[in-house]
Amino acid sequence: MYLTEFNIQQAASLLNVSRPYFIKLLESGEIPYCKVGKHRRILAKDLYEYKADIDAKRIQSLDELTALTEELNLYEDD
Repeated sequence: MYLTEFNIQQAASLLNVSRPYFIKLLESGEIPYCKVGKHRRILAKDLYEYKADIDAKRIQSLDELTALTEELNLYEDD
């Protein structure tokens, strides 16, 4: 079975984050990876799962912020 892998730069670009920040995500265990020689490789499956998770959390936070804004009447009526 063929599994697609990303290198650090490709994965960081997909998440729209810097390489140093992405490396911190890997080293903290947020995203699993393996080493091939000196190079880190990230499975596409793991990267897309992480992306889906942070996207879901972002949407939930925005929904909560919208509800709070409406509750406190902090929006402008036209």
